[in-house]
Amino acid sequence: MRIPYGVEKEFFRYSLFLVFCNRITTSMVSAMVLLASKKSLDPVAPLHKYGVVSISNILTTTCQYEALKYVSFPVQTLAKCAKMIPVMIWGTIIMRKKYGGKDYFFAVIVTLGCSLFILYPASMDVSPFNKGRESTIWGVSLMLGYLGFDGFTSTFQDKLFKGYDMEIHNQIFYTTMCSCVLSLSGLILQNHLIPAVDFMFRHPDCFSDVVILSSVATASQFFISYTIRTFGALTFATIMTTRQLVSILLSCVWFVHPLSWMQWVGAAIVFGALYTRSFLRSKPQKPAVASPPRGSSPNPPNNS
Repeated sequence: MRIPYGVEKEFFRYSLFLVFCNRITTSMVSAMVLLASKKSLDPVAPLHKYGVVSISNILTTTCQYEALKYVSFPVQTLAKCAKMIPVMIWGTIIMRKKYGGKDYFFAVIVTLGCSLFILYPASMDVSPFNKGRESTIWGVSLMLGYLGFDGFTSTFQDKLFKGYDMEIHNQIFYTTMCSCVLSLSGLILQNHLIPAVDFMFRHPDCFSDVVILSSVATASQFFISYTIRTFGALTFATIMTTRQLVSILLSCVWFVHPLSWMQWVGAAIVFGALYTRSFLRSKPQKPAVASPPRGSSPNPPNNS
């Protein structure tokens, strides 16, 4: 989305086509796993619930890819760390969960650090598509859409796993199949399917990138579903922060993305808050002192 292809420096602009490639690869792999393990392909939950996850997931991925046209990869990556607040909000609404004051405090601190990172970019931190403040505002708006839809997706997946005796590959198969149909319909309606395929024929290196992206997206989808089913949506949002840090550092080295000093401050706030929260939660609790039985003396009798 940000790297030009060919002599004429053309950009690949068809984000929904990337969604389609990712989802059709994931659906094929999940179907092969179900068939190889001789498990049923019948849906466990009502089909419309798979459709809800699918629509939200498509909107999540589309916002993510579109945002890369207007903000750099490090900005987008760190902004994903703010997904804790949307997950907590959706968890309260959808699953009636209750969170403690510490959870809300650290979520706000993380969001503050992300805001610093986005609002104070380095001079080259906007896309070659469109330079200027309007591109930053649109990029931030797309990232807010990503966070909202992503929080809903993971929370609703968590609800499906808890509400039905659902196997991971079963949910992935039906969700991605719905996504394939919806994304393909969108490509046809927008007349983007043929231009996207033509672009890859003219730029074989773009085809290779799409294959790699789809393969990695498929592997990550299985990891995401397993983590949500086992640990829940909020724990998954926290775990992903470590991956965001590694992604930022690798991107800065590989693509030579400049970072302003305020962005370094924002990054320090984000990761400092998250790891402090992790440390506090991992501290062993002091065992409660057992109270003496009623009617007995707290001190041993003196036999002298």
